[in-house]
Amino acid sequence: MHADVVWKAINAEHPARRAARASMDAVVRGAKQEWLALFAPDAVIQDPVGESPLDPTGLGHHGREGIEAFWDAVISTAERLVFHVLDSFAAGDEVANTGFIRTHLPDGSVMDAEGVFVYRVDEHGRLVSMRAFWEFDRAMATLHTP
Repeated sequence: MHADVVWKAINAEHPARRAARASMDAVVRGAKQEWLALFAPDAVIQDPVGESPLDPTGLGHHGREGIEAFWDAVISTAERLVFHVLDSFAAGDEVANTGFIRTHLPDGSVMDAEGVFVYRVDEHGRLVSMRAFWEFDRAMATLHTP
């Protein structure tokens, strides 16, 4: 696991937890194609859930094309992302991780998005949904230059 995934939660084996960790690891390494391959063809990302400047319709990013567009518009714009997972709760085919994502922007500023990050997998362990519950305005209020 990459050093930019700070895992302080339980580490018990679970298919959704494994997929979530693989997703975070690919993101921090900038491994776009590896990350895309983790998703089922009809998967959806809601990050954050609901309407926001990152998803004006609030309907999420659907399928490989939509998920790739999310990478290009959001993930790739960060200079560095650091995931801090403080706890992890697995149930059924899902895992809910609590913690925050620290985003380092190209201009040197930093922002923290605290929330609950829910990953669901199919019977093959592929991600079918990733739903991030965090508040855009609350995260923007943390924006600062160190």
